Amino acid sequence: MALLVAATFFMEFLDGTALATAMPAIGSEFGVAPADVNVAMTSYLVTVAMGIPFSAWLAERFGPRRVFSVAIAVFTLASLACALSPTLGALTAFRAVQGFGGAMMVPVGTLVVLRGTPKDELLKATAFLVWPGLLAPVLAPLVGGALTQYLSWHWIFLVNLPLGAAALVAALRLVPRGGGDPSRRLDWPGLALTTAGVAAVVVGLELLGHAGELLWGGAALAAGIAALAAAVAWMRRAESPLFDFSVLGVRTFRATQTGGFVYRLTISSVPFMLPLMLQDGFGWDPVRAGFMVAAVFVGNIGIKPATTSLIRRLGFKPVLVGAAAASAVTFALCALATPEWPDALLFAVLVASGVFRSIGFSAYMTVQYADVAPDRMPSANAISNTLVQLAHALGVAVGALLIRFAAQAMGDGAGASAADPAAPYRVAFAAIAAIMLLSVADSAFLPRHAGTEVSGRR
Repeated sequence: MALLVAATFFMEFLDGTALATAMPAIGSEFGVAPADVNVAMTSYLVTVAMGIPFSAWLAERFGPRRVFSVAIAVFTLASLACALSPTLGALTAFRAVQGFGGAMMVPVGTLVVLRGTPKDELLKATAFLVWPGLLAPVLAPLVGGALTQYLSWHWIFLVNLPLGAAALVAALRLVPRGGGDPSRRLDWPGLALTTAGVAAVVVGLELLGHAGELLWGGAALAAGIAALAAAVAWMRRAESPLFDFSVLGVRTFRATQTGGFVYRLTISSVPFMLPLMLQDGFGWDPVRAGFMVAAVFVGNIGIKPATTSLIRRLGFKPVLVGAAAASAVTFALCALATPEWPDALLFAVLVASGVFRSIGFSAYMTVQYADVAPDRMPSANAISNTLVQLAHALGVAVGALLIRFAAQAMGDGAGASAADPAAPYRVAFAAIAAIMLLSVADSAFLPRHAGTEVSGRR
């Protein structure tokens, strides 16, 4: 079951990261700026974030086997529709459908694995789940670049068809039947307010990056924040709330939803901004850019065998603080990069970025459940997965927003400075380096003994 869940992670990561490499080609075919293709990435991530609470109820209501299998089928068929999309609007719509499949796929499988894992085995189980999922981003930039350059970007989605078919067969064999509760009620007001709020916030950020849309963007952002505040107020007094916010009383879990949210947001913007800077800013071809982006994920994989022992030796707090601070440094170095840099130097910086990305991601993913009681695990899993996907969506949206703001400030609405096409991307990397410091500050206030039941350190 753990391998099956990891395989679905593989499909999601492969799809998203490879698409980032193909954005210039997609933009060229549809006649839009490369950065504007981020709407197709954002629509997927937003739908996932909005669908996770609903998927948690579906799994409780109809059983994980049925929901998990349907999710794989929806994701796979939507991939085919994405490959056949004639316009950017159609691609964005089918990516949203694909996102709904993703919202049901990974969280439901993760919950099944977490429920059967003792606390002292949680660190090992988490590492086991993350390992195969990290393989996809290593392959994705190279595969995406090669497919885009030698075939077409459509093949990025077509490769999901055999993977999805194999995962569906495995799900029908491995996931146990039953587990549904026909009496399970859905908090419709909480769901409506949450989904509307998430969508409005991301749409607002998207509109703020377009000239002449500041008023609408600000209005959408304000409406989204108001809807999310109303959702929290409703769920705190609802009899059967969509989210049980009492789990936020657990200090380690709360930290992963504050500083961890900032951490995930910033690292999620890198796979979006980096291919654009290398292709649109440096003038590289997709294969060369894909090879360089793969350096980030080579660092991910390379450090993975040492992550568990590092956490056991040092504890969660020093690891989280160090990973976030070091990540900020690598982002700052990316802001200083130029086309004249030797490839080996930029590759080394990106490998280091991947190393600290992997350490921080694994630590946050594990410590968040360290002190959560088993009866609170479904609520914790739903809240965490929703915020993780929202952070990924906002990472792409914030990255695009920073690039557009920088380009507009330099007096070039087309998205690049005439004198230095990479300048807007450098400004964006410097900004996310500064944002990452918020995660450093949040982790610094964790208790020294945080998560010792999971890490084994005393």
